[in-house]
Amino acid sequence: MKKIIIYIGLGIVLTACKQKEKPIPVSPEDLHAVVDKVTEIMIHDIFSPPVASRIFAYPNVAAYEIIAQTNPKYISLAGQVGALTNVPKIDTTAGVNPQLAAIIAHMDVSKELIFSEDKFKVLQDSLYQSWRNLNKDEFEASETYGLKVSEHIKSWMDKDNYKQTRTMPKFTVDTDDVSRWQPTPPAYMDGIEPHWNKIRPFFLDSAAQFKPLPPPPFSMEKESGFYKELLEVYDISNEITKNGDNSEEVEIAKFWDCNPYVSVTRGHLMFATKKITPGAHWIGITKIASRKTNSDFDDTLFAYTKTSLAIADAFISCWDEKYRSNLIRPETLINQHIDENWKPILQTPPFPEYTSGHSVVSGAAGVALTSIFGDNFQFDDDTEVAYGLPVRSFESFNKAADEAAISRMYGGIHYRAAVEVGVGQGRKIGNLLLKKVKMLNNEKIASNL
Repeated sequence: MKKIIIYIGLGIVLTACKQKEKPIPVSPEDLHAVVDKVTEIMIHDIFSPPVASRIFAYPNVAAYEIIAQTNPKYISLAGQVGALTNVPKIDTTAGVNPQLAAIIAHMDVSKELIFSEDKFKVLQDSLYQSWRNLNKDEFEASETYGLKVSEHIKSWMDKDNYKQTRTMPKFTVDTDDVSRWQPTPPAYMDGIEPHWNKIRPFFLDSAAQFKPLPPPPFSMEKESGFYKELLEVYDISNEITKNGDNSEEVEIAKFWDCNPYVSVTRGHLMFATKKITPGAHWIGITKIASRKTNSDFDDTLFAYTKTSLAIADAFISCWDEKYRSNLIRPETLINQHIDENWKPILQTPPFPEYTSGHSVVSGAAGVALTSIFGDNFQFDDDTEVAYGLPVRSFESFNKAADEAAISRMYGGIHYRAAVEVGVGQGRKIGNLLLKKVKMLNNEKIASNL
C-alpha cells in the first residue's frame, strides 16, 4: 500500500514538473540582439561592405526557411533564390519550437561567417542556457532541428564562389590611363573585392543584369560634362564648409559615411576607426521599422530577410560596374588639377567611383522596406547614435535613400552621375526582388504589414 502511495506521489510530482515546462518564448528582441551582435563583430573584424552584406543574408534565409514551414503567411525561398533547395522538413510533433529553431539556425550560420567567434559565443551561450533552463526537452529538439537546417544552408552557401574569390589576384592599377581609379590617401589601400561580381546572386539573373549607362566620357576639357561634374564636387565641398562643419549638408555626409576603412594619422602612427557598413545601416533601419510597428518574431525575420536579400544583390550589381568602368575618384583629380591641398569631407573608400555603392544599396533597400511597411513611413533613424552622431528623421524609406545617395556628393567622394544613376540602379534591383521572389502567400497580407 505504501509503495502505491509513493508511486502516485511521484506521478503527481512529475506531472507538476512537466506542467511547469511552458513553451520557450522567443521574442523579436532576441532576434534584434543576435543581429546587433553580428553587426558589432563585423565592425570589430572590419569586414568590407560587400562581404558584410553576405554575412547578413545567409543567416536570415536559414531562419526564414524554418518559419516559412509553419507560418501560412510566408512562402519558402527554395527554388526562388540562388539554387536554394528545400531545407529538412520540420517535425512539430517532435517538440520543435519553430521560432527557437529559427534563431538557433541563424546563430549557427552567423558564427560560420564571422572571424571573432568567441565574442559571438558569449551571447549564444547565455541564450542557450536561459532557454535550456526554461524547457530542456523543447530546447534540445529545437536545437537538433535548427542545426540540421544550418548545415543545409552552409552547404548551399559554400557553393556561391566566395571561397574561390579569396584566392583570386589583387586588382591591378592601370597607371597609364589617367581616367582609371588610383588608390587614395591616407592609406592608399588596394581596391576592395574586385571579383565580387563572381559571387552567386540571390535573385539577379547575373551581376550585369542592371548594367547602368557608362559614366560621362572622361575629359579634363573645361567645357566637358565630366569636368563640370568634377568641378561641382569641388565647389559644393567649398560652399558647405565655408562656415566650418556646421552645415546640414556636412551633417548629412557624416551621418551616411558608413566607411569601415577610415584611417587616422597621428604623427607616425596610423590606425583605423571602426564604423558600420552601408548595408548595416539599412539593417538598423529595418530594426527601427520592426519595433515601431510592434512586429512579432516572424514578421521581423521576414523584414530582415527581404531587406538583406536586396542589399546583397545590390552590392553584387554595383561592384560589377565599379570594376568595369574603373573610374578615378574626385579626390585624385582635384588634387592633381584644381587644388593640391583639397580634402573631401569624408575619407574616400578604397575602390573605383562609379556607381555609388551607398546609392545602389540604399535604392534597393528603400524599395524592399517600402514594400513591407508602406510608403510615407515616418521613422527616426538612431542607427548612428553609437558613433556619436545625432538622430535624423525621415518621411519615408525612399527619401532616406535619396539622402543617403546625395550624401556622397556632399562628402566629396562621388560625382553626380554615380549618385543619380546609382540610386536608380538600386531601385531596379529592389523592384526585381518584388517581382521575382514571392515571400507572401497573398497581397492582402503584404498590404497589412
